[in-house]
Amino acid sequence: MHQHLLLALTGVVLFGALAQWLSWKLRIPAILFLLLTGLAAGPFTGLLQPDAMFGELLFPMVSLAVAVILFEGSLTLRFEEVRGLSVMIRRLVSVGMLASWAVASVAARVFVGFDWSLAALFGALVVVTGPTVIVPLLRAVRPKAGIATVLRWEGIVIDSVGALLAVLVYQFVITRAASADDRWMTVGLTFLSVIGVGIVLGAVGGYLLGILLRRHWLPDFLINTVVLAAVLTVFSVSNVLAHESGLLAVTVMGILLANMKHVPLEGILDFKETLTLLFVSGLFILLAARIDLDALARVGLGSLLVLVAIQGIGQPLKVWLSGIGTQFTWREKLMLAWIGPRGIVAAAISGLFALRLQEAGFAGADMLVPLTFIVILGTVIFASATARPAARWLGVADPEDRGVLIVGSNRLSRAIAAALNTQGFRTLLADGDYTGIRTARMEGLNAYFGNPVSPEADRTLDLVGIGRLFAMSRHPELNALATVRYRREFGAGNVYVLRTRRETDGAERERIASHIQGRPMFGENVSHSALLGLLEEGAKISATRLTEAFDWDAYQQRFADGGQLLFAVSPAGRLYVTGPAFDARPTADWVLIGLYKPRPEDDEAAGKQAKAPGA
Repeated sequence: MHQHLLLALTGVVLFGALAQWLSWKLRIPAILFLLLTGLAAGPFTGLLQPDAMFGELLFPMVSLAVAVILFEGSLTLRFEEVRGLSVMIRRLVSVGMLASWAVASVAARVFVGFDWSLAALFGALVVVTGPTVIVPLLRAVRPKAGIATVLRWEGIVIDSVGALLAVLVYQFVITRAASADDRWMTVGLTFLSVIGVGIVLGAVGGYLLGILLRRHWLPDFLINTVVLAAVLTVFSVSNVLAHESGLLAVTVMGILLANMKHVPLEGILDFKETLTLLFVSGLFILLAARIDLDALARVGLGSLLVLVAIQGIGQPLKVWLSGIGTQFTWREKLMLAWIGPRGIVAAAISGLFALRLQEAGFAGADMLVPLTFIVILGTVIFASATARPAARWLGVADPEDRGVLIVGSNRLSRAIAAALNTQGFRTLLADGDYTGIRTARMEGLNAYFGNPVSPEADRTLDLVGIGRLFAMSRHPELNALATVRYRREFGAGNVYVLRTRRETDGAERERIASHIQGRPMFGENVSHSALLGLLEEGAKISATRLTEAFDWDAYQQRFADGGQLLFAVSPAGRLYVTGPAFDARPTADWVLIGLYKPRPEDDEAAGKQAKAPGA
């Protein structure tokens, strides 16, 4: 029994990590793979049976995991950012959210037969999209910048606002179900007491934790542990004082902490994001494994009609109401309505709520999770399969992310940018050196004047079509900051740094820590100064196309010891940066870009050509 439990837990973690990797690799929301894994392991094969495995521990485990997920989501809701959002985004997370809630609730009532309380709870659950499902889709679909910005920010804000709505509706439903006196006055007073305890305890817990962090009363190595302990404590104590008030308490706690001044949250957010990723992966598999095939069959055709109503009526209505009087065209509004996948909060909270409602003997609660999961699967599959073709058809899709952001405007950076432009790659130079930026603009290069890691750069840098960073400044500290800043934007595998002489040849104390550096450009011991020195000696960047006659071996022989190979472009147009990880063997039709000094025979040939008659 113990060995079986050990293997099952290991399998959940392993397949959860595999699903997340597939999501990253295929640019499809991980929720799709997680739910399919849970269905395959649970109801379809019977290999994973969470109720039998965990018994009475299942509900507390799920409750604590959901509490951490909600806390992490609420940490991202900063009021100052919401106030600065466009009218479209504010309407989507307010009026639009209410419209989606109404459509989903009515659909669940009409097509599945939920009573109004359960229908309202279901509607509140499925208004949430969330960044974990939106961002992978945006990377794959690549809609225009305005559409992508609206969808990304809607996902970020509605992740916590929608969760708060779902928690409030659940509090009301469970309070009414547990009340011996069904009169509205009694139910309302009980509901208000639960809400009051959750808000007060969450606010007090968030404020005290914020004071601890702001005054640096905790050593760095203890911060994440103390924050996690505080979240679980507030959740548990709140539940003891007022039944089912814990979720509201941790949500309020996170929102308050996010909006306190001068509270360092960066390390906490990183830790909570990692923890949430682990919890979400495990929860989705376990909750999907609990789905009853009989309940799935009972929702049957009704669930498909609910899905159609949400995608075909709720989404367009939400976008239409939110877009009145805005600058968005009908094509852009249609694209905004097209992409509406439901995500983490809907799946995680629905499982917890269903467990609690079933314990309370609530009729139809066993169909809440199957219906929610069908909506999630349907909206994710619909968006994943059709959004990219739809964006192209509507003319609102951006090109492939083939471009490069280059930090630094020195002579070497400008020469590389010009060479890449010649090969059809968009480049954008960013630097605070006005002289370098002015020269770049005079040379016809696209350039941004300003600190590339500043808030202004976050708002104004046009990164549409750009998918890589080349940190090539003379200042290693700026390169390191840019690496850290854009690693999340482009992915660690697409962030490169050209080291300075101080880093390659200097003492250990002068080098930048390896964990905040990008991938080395052109080789471990290749420095910015060495390549700049080649330019000063007359070397030029040239592009050479390989043929059957002039192959890779011939290229290496000809240019041996004459400079440095920089890039390789495959026949499919993919750009490779040379360095430790470059193991491709270029063949015919590859283009090799290198920085090489002129050879004596080349000078002689040029001299003969100059002396030739008619030259």
